[in-house]
Amino acid sequence: MDLKVRHNLQELWASSPFASQNSAYIEQLYDEYLQNPDSVPKSWRQRFDQLPSIQAKEDETSHTSVKNLFKELARQPTAAPSCDIDALAHDARQVHVLQLINSYRFLGHLCAKTDPLQQIERCEAKELTLQHHQLSAADLDTIFNTGSLVGPETASLREIHSILQSTYSGCIGAEYMHLMNTEEKRWIQNYLEGIRGTPNLSKPAKLDLLGQLVAGENFEKYLHTRYVGQKRFSLEGGESLIPMLKELIQRSGGQYRVKEIDIGMAHRGRLNVLVNIFGKTPADLFMEFEGKVVNSNNRTGDVKYHMGYSANLSTAGGAVHIAMAFNPSHLEIVAPVVEGSVRARQDHRKDSEGKEVLPVLIHGDAAFAGQGVVMETFNMSQSRGYSTKGTVHIIINNQIGFTSSNQEDSRSTLYCSDVAKMVSAPIFHVNGDDPEAVILVTQLALDYRMKFSKDVVIDMICYRRHGHSEADEPMVTQPMMYSRIRKLPTVLDKYFQQCNDAGLINKEDYENSIKTYKAALHAGKHVVAEFIPDNHTASPFIEAWHQYNNKGYNPAAETAITEQTFKSQANELLALPDGFPLHHSVKKILDARSRMASGEIPVDWGFAEKLAYISLMRDGFNVRLSGQDSARGTFFHRHATLLNQENGETYVPLRNLKDCDSNFLVINSVLSEEAVLAFEYGYAITDPNTLTIWEAQFGDFANNAQVVIDQFISAGEQKWGQHCGLVMFLPHGLEGQGPEHSSARLERYLQLCAQHNMQVCVPTAAYQIFHLLRRQMLMQCRVPLIVMTPKSLLRHPDASSPLSKFTHGQFKTVIGETVIENDQRIKRVILCSGKVYYDLFARRREAELDNVVIIRIEQLYPFPSDELQQEIARYKNAETFIWCQEEPMNQGAWYSSQHHMRAVIGKQNYLDYAGRPHLAAPAEGNMTTHKLEQAQLVNEALGLT
Repeated sequence: MDLKVRHNLQELWASSPFASQNSAYIEQLYDEYLQNPDSVPKSWRQRFDQLPSIQAKEDETSHTSVKNLFKELARQPTAAPSCDIDALAHDARQVHVLQLINSYRFLGHLCAKTDPLQQIERCEAKELTLQHHQLSAADLDTIFNTGSLVGPETASLREIHSILQSTYSGCIGAEYMHLMNTEEKRWIQNYLEGIRGTPNLSKPAKLDLLGQLVAGENFEKYLHTRYVGQKRFSLEGGESLIPMLKELIQRSGGQYRVKEIDIGMAHRGRLNVLVNIFGKTPADLFMEFEGKVVNSNNRTGDVKYHMGYSANLSTAGGAVHIAMAFNPSHLEIVAPVVEGSVRARQDHRKDSEGKEVLPVLIHGDAAFAGQGVVMETFNMSQSRGYSTKGTVHIIINNQIGFTSSNQEDSRSTLYCSDVAKMVSAPIFHVNGDDPEAVILVTQLALDYRMKFSKDVVIDMICYRRHGHSEADEPMVTQPMMYSRIRKLPTVLDKYFQQCNDAGLINKEDYENSIKTYKAALHAGKHVVAEFIPDNHTASPFIEAWHQYNNKGYNPAAETAITEQTFKSQANELLALPDGFPLHHSVKKILDARSRMASGEIPVDWGFAEKLAYISLMRDGFNVRLSGQDSARGTFFHRHATLLNQENGETYVPLRNLKDCDSNFLVINSVLSEEAVLAFEYGYAITDPNTLTIWEAQFGDFANNAQVVIDQFISAGEQKWGQHCGLVMFLPHGLEGQGPEHSSARLERYLQLCAQHNMQVCVPTAAYQIFHLLRRQMLMQCRVPLIVMTPKSLLRHPDASSPLSKFTHGQFKTVIGETVIENDQRIKRVILCSGKVYYDLFARRREAELDNVVIIRIEQLYPFPSDELQQEIARYKNAETFIWCQEEPMNQGAWYSSQHHMRAVIGKQNYLDYAGRPHLAAPAEGNMTTHKLEQAQLVNEALGLT
């Protein structure tokens, strides 16, 4: 630093004798000055302007030197002031005023009037008092520089304090200073301070808002009197959600030209939203209340407050397709499902910036804080494979979870929304009884999402006028809260009075609007003016699904490819950029695959799988594969992504195919099962033309996502008529790795099987996975596919397949013996699935048994009775029938599938069991014990014991 600059700094310091006590704050001012000179008080801007040789913002070395000198000067005695003592005192108070402004930005929400019940206990915010900043009432009329506060450069402390209270401690409480991005913080700051945190709606907008509240409240009142005592999980107490959603949709379509909005929410207020936002006809809803809806195709159906819906609404910018996701009672689990659906819609539209498709998630306060899947969903929000470029989160904050409202019982954080801070999402708390503030916050949140492509949270603090359901008496558990609620006028009453006082509407017109709305309800007509009755602007996926809907299970498909196609596509998979250095282990695998491509050696599992992908892509389908370590493959078998060993660059052959419009995406997922599987389910139910695969690192890890399997994958079609072609890869097989890395819990999936709801397969050869994956996309239906994938078989030479197996045939649900010379000699028939076949085969060869046949059942559901019958019929002299499995007797396929096998072999034959006994854990933890038990069950099956 030159002497002139140093001298200027010393003069600057001497002119501000309070500086030695405020060096950190002056450093902060200096940082703000470097970003924007106009953001600091004029007096300090003039002082910093005296530093002529360090104005270049890129001169970081000089900036650091300046800050170091600040610290040095702070340690030195301050020279006696040469200016007027009153001016110096004002200068000191000026700093405190700026600190007060900053405190309100950080903590103003603590004193905001966001609770309509006025029962929220806030922590003391002494930082928001004048006294804390060494200011007093005597300073209220003193003029100060406002610094970066939006507005005039100078104002009295009284005016500044009023602005801060209006902006940050009114009916909106803004939390945004935790954001890491300075641009985002300043944008929110300018937005709120520019309007003083106060909405400014036009007369038509206010009357429309009143109309939305009329609809929201009177819908619930109508149902309450017409269907007394029936559950509807009413929105009463949170009716401002209706105008909020209307504003969100109209602003999205009108200002931002959004084409689709996908909404997920739990049951609270769902019926109200379906009728007053989506345009579902009240007549249809009344039929559901009256039990007049008949489920087709033997489906179970679901309760009315779990049902989804889709519609098209007109906006100033054109039609917007809105979809409400089906949702079970498991509250937040719908969140990642919606995100997956939105990602599929964005991918289809090539909407990489998220400008055309918007996700909206509506939460409950207790669930938002309590459900771990919320955190998992936030964690995915900015990741490459799962980002939807920002979600608008809306919390209907009833301040109660089921029956408990005590914060110390429901969470360990001040706000239920605090989990969102993990991704630096801004959070806007708003009083649900101030509908104009709700509209303002909705505009702010949407504008933020569309500008920065990040998640944003609206915490609408309201209440629940009734109990958890209409049949529940809340006074039993919350007497104090409900004493307040029962004395509280509704938000509609309050807002009508506000509009009436302003001369916007008289009581007669108001009451007529209520009568008109109720008459429309009673007539069963649409009550949404923007509803478009036809589907000419519907989601592009509706037509894509048409060929698969209501077709029933029909797995017929031609899956073989020609030899020319095989060789051509195999070589495409092996093509690399010139001079691309591979790891020696990977190079060895690709060298072997080059020989597989020519037909010189059999094709292994990993290569067969990739051949299925490329052949489907050449047929016009997309492929999406996600899981932990899916790019390489947990067991080092896939290598869909190749890494340059010199510079770390990646190369994905399936993303570099010539003259191919299909997309391939392989994702090493976040370390989550529940949210990721739900996301992939959402993707699969939306796009029928993408082979969507979720792969567990080990099969039993899927139990972290059991709710997705139980509520969506296995039952979604039966409950909601929602077709899904999702594939689950679950590595399975007892190989001595212990209880947690052996079993994919096959029995759980088989227990869930009924009504052709899904397919459960255990392929044991490379060609089988090839044909199975191709069948999944080429068949004329979409049904979930659960695949027990191998581990050790990935490299087992007998599990590899010759080229001819790919150019002929199809997936075999049953594989019989082809090496038996004399079927009449067979006395013993062993039925099995999976890896144990190879153990049985090897031991039979070793023992030179020629009267035993081993039949593999490769598809356990739907059970291939006809195919198995055809195979067993070959062995007319068979006397003993055995089911052999390596899983414990109470696990695996035995209990769920034995009745199918017994029906095939006939009542005259007995089906015996060979396998491990009943066990609480899936497998042994000791390798020696494992080998002994495996040998014992194999010998038992072969009759060698």
